[in-house]
Amino acid sequence: MPIRAALVDLDGTIWENPVRFSAVREALGLPLDGRPILAGIAELPPPERERALAVLASHERYGVERGRLRPGAEELLLSLRAQGVKTALVTNNSRESAEAVLARHPLPFDLVLTRDDGPVKPDPEAFLRPLGQWGIGPGDALVLGDSHLDLQAAHGAGISRVILVRPPEWTRAYFPEGASFREVASLPEAFVLLRALLNP
Repeated sequence: MPIRAALVDLDGTIWENPVRFSAVREALGLPLDGRPILAGIAELPPPERERALAVLASHERYGVERGRLRPGAEELLLSLRAQGVKTALVTNNSRESAEAVLARHPLPFDLVLTRDDGPVKPDPEAFLRPLGQWGIGPGDALVLGDSHLDLQAAHGAGISRVILVRPPEWTRAYFPEGASFREVASLPEAFVLLRALLNP
């Protein structure tokens, strides 16, 4: 089946973020339980929740200011566009952070979806929503991410073509059993794999 849409993660995938979110969890007293950090924050009492959201926002701003675009990101996205593939940035980050990154690096995304816009990964709707807007089925989509949340959302959405870029070791414990994915060490390596998938 052809690839008509690529759903791309931000932090850890195309954006080198110096913030270790496992350390942010520890600072907030949240367990490393495989859930999105937002799920843990949502369960805190209101005063603690507000403080935790402020801490998270502060770390996200730092990640934008001190982070950098991963080598090969622009070339990969431009290649997808040249092949007529729709691209969506799908991130659990805030819209403010995503737009700040794109202001520095105006990457050719057709759609940008953040946690401020609807369901977040690992909810399959995070991927099904953009596909629905384009009238594209999961069988014609590809996910490019770096963690269990990307793989869980893709698996739940019925997307079998998934490329993970250097997933952190601790996330492997939360990979869905039987989920299909390919693993690469860098975006240039992902680019080579994508070209093979686009031109079988």
